[in-house]
Amino acid sequence: MDKALEILKKYYGYNSFRGKQGEIISEILNGNDVLTIMPTGGGKSICYQVPAVILNGITLVISPLISLMKDQVDSINNIGIESAYINSSLNNVEINEILRKIRNGDIKILYVAPERLESNEFLTMITQMEISQIAIDEAHCVSQWGHDFRVSYRRISKFISLLTKRPIVTAFTATATEEVRRDIVDRLELKNPKIFIAGFDRENLKIIVEKGVIRKNYLLDYIEKNKDESGIIYCATRKEVDNLHSFLLQKGIAVEKYHAGLSDEERKVAQEDFIYDKSKLIIATNAFGMGIDKPNIRYVIHYNMPKNIEGYYQEIGRAGRDGENSECIMLFSPSDVQTQRYIIDAGTNDPIRKENELSKLQTMINFVYNQECYRKFILKYFGEEVEENCNNCSNCELQGELVDKTEDAQKVISCAYRMGQKYGIGMIVDVLRGSTNKKVIEFGLDKLSTYNIMKNYTKDKLAEFINILISYGYLNYRGEYPVVTLNNKSMEIVKGQRQVFIKQVNVKQAVAKNNELFNILRVIRMEIASEEKIPPYIIFGDNTLRELSTRMPINEEQFLDISGVGKAKLEKYGEVFMDAIKKYIDEKQIKVSFIFNTVTRESKEIKVKSDAKEKSYVTTVNMLRDSMSFEDVAKERGITIQTIFSHIEHYIADNNDLGFDIDFSEFFTEEEEKVVDKAISEVGANALKPIKEIVPESITYNVIKAVILKRFVINNSNI
Repeated sequence: MDKALEILKKYYGYNSFRGKQGEIISEILNGNDVLTIMPTGGGKSICYQVPAVILNGITLVISPLISLMKDQVDSINNIGIESAYINSSLNNVEINEILRKIRNGDIKILYVAPERLESNEFLTMITQMEISQIAIDEAHCVSQWGHDFRVSYRRISKFISLLTKRPIVTAFTATATEEVRRDIVDRLELKNPKIFIAGFDRENLKIIVEKGVIRKNYLLDYIEKNKDESGIIYCATRKEVDNLHSFLLQKGIAVEKYHAGLSDEERKVAQEDFIYDKSKLIIATNAFGMGIDKPNIRYVIHYNMPKNIEGYYQEIGRAGRDGENSECIMLFSPSDVQTQRYIIDAGTNDPIRKENELSKLQTMINFVYNQECYRKFILKYFGEEVEENCNNCSNCELQGELVDKTEDAQKVISCAYRMGQKYGIGMIVDVLRGSTNKKVIEFGLDKLSTYNIMKNYTKDKLAEFINILISYGYLNYRGEYPVVTLNNKSMEIVKGQRQVFIKQVNVKQAVAKNNELFNILRVIRMEIASEEKIPPYIIFGDNTLRELSTRMPINEEQFLDISGVGKAKLEKYGEVFMDAIKKYIDEKQIKVSFIFNTVTRESKEIKVKSDAKEKSYVTTVNMLRDSMSFEDVAKERGITIQTIFSHIEHYIADNNDLGFDIDFSEFFTEEEEKVVDKAISEVGANALKPIKEIVPESITYNVIKAVILKRFVINNSNI
C-alpha cells in the first residue's frame, strides 16, 4: 500500500485514497477478485488503475462503448501511465504497434469492448501476453435484472476460462440492487469475491422534481441563468431530442444533440464538442453518457421521467463528478408514464423481463410522487438505510404545513373497493369526479355511492393525489395493465387507524458562480486543451482550478500541494498557470497569505533544508519576537504571509522554543476559530481540504491555516 500511495501522489496528485479505495486496492493487490459498487464520480477507475501499475503484466479493461475508450486512454496517458485501446477504429498497423509495446512492457492498461473477446484472432494474441487483471467496467450490464443488459457481457466468463492463467477479476458499477449484485457474481463467475459497497450517496447533487411546470419555458429560463455551465438534458425518445434541439437552436442557444438515430460521425462530433467544452449543452437520449468522465457538468435535466431508478441515478451521477455542488432536475409530466410504458412494451419481448421492467417503472413513479426526502428514497432502494433527511432536495426544502387528507384518502380507497379493484387510476378519477363518459355509464359506475364525491378536485390533481397514496404504499398498482387494489394499510386508513398527510412542492434554484481568477484559469485550460487536442478536464478538473484560484500558489512546492496536481502535471502545466496567478496578484495588488502545510511534507523532492533556509526562518521569528506585525515582517523581508507561517512551523519543528506569544487575531474572529476547531476535531488537521469542505464557505484557507498554526505554536509540537 505504500507503493500504491506513492503512485497515487505521483500520477494523480492526491495524498490519500478516498472512502474505500484503499481497501479495494489492497484486496486486488492480494490477488483476490472484487465486486465494487461505487457511485459515479466516486473514483472507481483509480481502484483498478493503481493496481495495474504495480502488478506484473497488463490489465485488460472491458468497457461497453468503443466511443468512450479514446477519452479514457487520453486521460490516463496524460498523467504518465502508458495505456492503449484496441477497437475497430484502428487499422492493422496501429494494432500491431500496440501489440509490440505490450510485449516490450511499455503498456500497462489495455481497453477493449466485450465484443472483441469473441474474436479468435484477439484470443490468440492476448493469450501470449501476461494478464495480471481483468477489470470489467459497468458490470451491471451482465445482469438481465439490471437496467442496461447487454448480451455481449454474458460471454466474458467464457473468455476468462479460455486463458492459460486466470488473472485477478475485478468488476465495477455505480448502481446495482442486491439482486443485480448476485447476478454479477454468478454470471462473471467471480471466485469468492470481496464485495465493496462504497455508499450510493452523492451529497453534492441537489435533487429537484418539478411537477406542473411549462417545460420549455422552464428550460429557457434555467439555461439563461446557467449559460456558463456545462449541462445535459435527457429526453425519453429520439423525436423529443430532435424537437427540443430545434427549439433551442431557434432561440439562439448553442446546443448539441445525441441519439442512436444519428450517424457514428454525428455522434462522435457532438460528444467531443461537449467533452472538450466547445459546447456547454447537449440534449440526448439515454444512449449518451455511459463512461463519460467529464467532471464539470453542473446540471443534468430530465425533460421526461426515466423508466427506472437505476438509469435515473446513473444519469444524474454524471453531474458534479468533481465533487462540486450540482443540480439534478426532473421536469415531470403524467404523460411520461405512458411514454415509458410504450417503450417497455415495444422493446421487451420476454414476459418475465417485461414484468420486471414495469415493476421498476412503478418504483420510479412512486419516487416522483413521494413527498419525503428524495435522496432517502433512492438510497433505500439500493439497500442503504439512512435516518436523517438530506436537506438538499426539493422535498426537504418544501415550506408549508402538512394537511390532513385522511378523509379524502378514505374516499379514494372506498371507490376502488366498490369498483371491484379492477380499474386503473384514470377510471377511478372519472368516477370520483362524476364523469359522464361512455365507459363510466356503460359499466354502471355512475350508480356507485362514491360517484361524484370528489368533484372539488381537478382531474390532474386527483390523479396526483392517488399516485401519492400509491407511492406511500397505501394502495397497490401493479401489472402489465395496472389496476388499483387495496392492502393492509388501505384498511387501516378506512378504519381510522392510520392518518394521511399531504404537502405541496415548488422549488427552483440556480448554480453557484465562480470567482474571477477561476474564469481566467479556465480560459487558459481551454487554450491548452485545444492545442493538445484533449478534453479540458484532463488537464485539471474544476475543483483543482477552484483551489488554484483561492490558494494562489506561485512556486512548485505550493503548486504540488493543490489537490489533483501530481509531478507530471506540475512539469507540463505548472509554469503557465503560476504565471497567470502571479500576473493576477500583481494586477489586483493582492496581499497573499498562502495556505500550505509544508512542515509535514516528507517528499525528498519537496522538503529541502539548508543552512541558508534555517537562517532565514530564524530571522523571521526574531522580527516577530521584536513585536513586529506579520504585515511589517512581510514588507521588510519581501516575503509573503504564507512564508512567515512556514518559517514559524520550521522553527518549532526543529525543537526551538519560541519564548513569546504570537497574536493570530488579525487572521480570524473568535467565532471562526471555534468553527475551525470543531471541524478539526471531526477530520483532523493533517490536510486542509477536508476541513474546508465542512466549514462555511466564508471561512477561507487562510483562516484554517492560521487556526492550525495557532494550535501548533501553543502546543509547541508538530502539526
